[in-house]
Amino acid sequence: MQLSRINSLVELFFTKYKEINSVAEKPFLKWLKENEKGFTWEQVALKVQILSEYLRSNLTDGDRCILLSENRPEWLISDISIMNAGGVTVPLFTTYSEKDYGYIINDCKPKICIVSNEIQLKKIKKFISEEIKVLSIENINERVENIENIFDAYLEKNESNPQISFNQNLERKDLACIIYTSGTTGNPKGVMLSHGGILSNCEGAQEILNQLVQDGEPTFLTWLPLSHSYEHAVQFVQISLGARIYYAESLEKLLSNMSIVKPTIMTAVPRFYQNLYGKISMNFSKQKGFKKKLISSTISLGIKKLNNQNLTLREKLVNFFCEKLVRKKIKNQFGGKLKAFVSGGGALDRKIGEFLNAIGLPTLQGYGLTEASPVVSCNIPEKIKIDTVGPPFKTNQVNIAEDGEILVKGENVMLGYWNMKKETDDVIRNGWLHTGDIGEITKEGNLKITDRKKEIIVTLGGDNISPSKIENLLCLNEKIKQSFVYGDKKTYLVALIVSESTQNRKEIEIFLGNLNKTLSLVEKVKKFKLIEEEFSIENGMLTPTLKLKRKKILDKYKDDLEKLY
Repeated sequence: MQLSRINSLVELFFTKYKEINSVAEKPFLKWLKENEKGFTWEQVALKVQILSEYLRSNLTDGDRCILLSENRPEWLISDISIMNAGGVTVPLFTTYSEKDYGYIINDCKPKICIVSNEIQLKKIKKFISEEIKVLSIENINERVENIENIFDAYLEKNESNPQISFNQNLERKDLACIIYTSGTTGNPKGVMLSHGGILSNCEGAQEILNQLVQDGEPTFLTWLPLSHSYEHAVQFVQISLGARIYYAESLEKLLSNMSIVKPTIMTAVPRFYQNLYGKISMNFSKQKGFKKKLISSTISLGIKKLNNQNLTLREKLVNFFCEKLVRKKIKNQFGGKLKAFVSGGGALDRKIGEFLNAIGLPTLQGYGLTEASPVVSCNIPEKIKIDTVGPPFKTNQVNIAEDGEILVKGENVMLGYWNMKKETDDVIRNGWLHTGDIGEITKEGNLKITDRKKEIIVTLGGDNISPSKIENLLCLNEKIKQSFVYGDKKTYLVALIVSESTQNRKEIEIFLGNLNKTLSLVEKVKKFKLIEEEFSIENGMLTPTLKLKRKKILDKYKDDLEKLY
């Protein structure tokens, strides 16, 4: 399939469906929740066709449609149906605050809201006027139209299935969705992404994916919310590959789901890999004697290979045993067929990346932002440079401004922010998207992220410091769940450290002392306050994409931080 010739995300789905029409009963979507049935390509195409026709009678081209649901097959069915009916999908996180729901609904003025169940409807009910039509995936009540009833009513009324067709009026430049960035400060901004923007992302990913899915049917396990721009785009990559998609039950059951599904590829954000690193490291630390030595060799030799260093004959022999006795066992715990983890949505700590690759879990770090549909670059299998985010996709250009800011140009750049012309003009200048990230291009042609423009701490001495770098290093300690580094316009840095117990203080002090020896003078954390309350989406201190809401944390803890000076 030549993605450059596909005109819309809807056409992408129906083209792939027709390609595999001879095996239309091929399994496609499956939610791993108990008692949930799976869907074949044929069933999905039929449901999209029926739902599209229903929506078309309630929409005019360009009307916005809210989609509020946990990950499940009906999410994808609804998304494609909305676009096929000429509408624009507006995905909402199930973890937004009431204020955010109210703001977004008022801002985008939807014509239709599709919710999964009564739990989700309750979150937005007070913001929905009578003019807005509400549809539900699960049965709620007689006042809310149930999607399953729409399917049944159509099939009862019509003797034969509808002719499978798609909206051929859609063009690559047309608006496909508005994805609201969760924002670490202020109200969410509605990022307008085109069909062509997401398709160009799919095309850019092909170079990487073709190397990973050569053998058999590619299988994906999805857990990152589909309302996240990263996972939203990934679902169309999955379609382009004709992949089988499983939706995880929950984050807590992810590892057990992996052993059942045996995924080929998994996408996740750095927080997932950080937790994974912590769990595996803790297990490794309990080993003794020969096992401990073998694990140590697995890591050191794995890192050596990752950095393309030659192994001696003895090291090759030891590495052979590491492969058979350690890496193979670890791979089997993740289903045994995993070709790669792909990390995006934030910076992956170098030590974590090296560790996972070394123990037999290939981890490719990529870079992107919602405004770029969202991926800009990604590491390539067999050519991993762990301290970089890989070469830019061939479907976009990357330039480094004089002040080091990363600029992106291409079809993947957003159409703009919904109802925000000034903010759009601020970030897109002469066709170049100003990302707000600082970086450089290495001699191999890889992009390397060095800082975040807006989050840099400037000390009283004028030194520029990246707090996220130090926060990532702090969280490598298994007793530290989360951290927040503070010190803007101060003489030194301090931190909030989230730990399960105040009894861990002495151990954390020792760890911090050793960590400070590896940091430059201005990066050293002189003092810290231990807290037990985690930063979470529920208490407003994490965005739905698990980034720190720095302003919110400061609002609550500024006095405590100031007392450390």
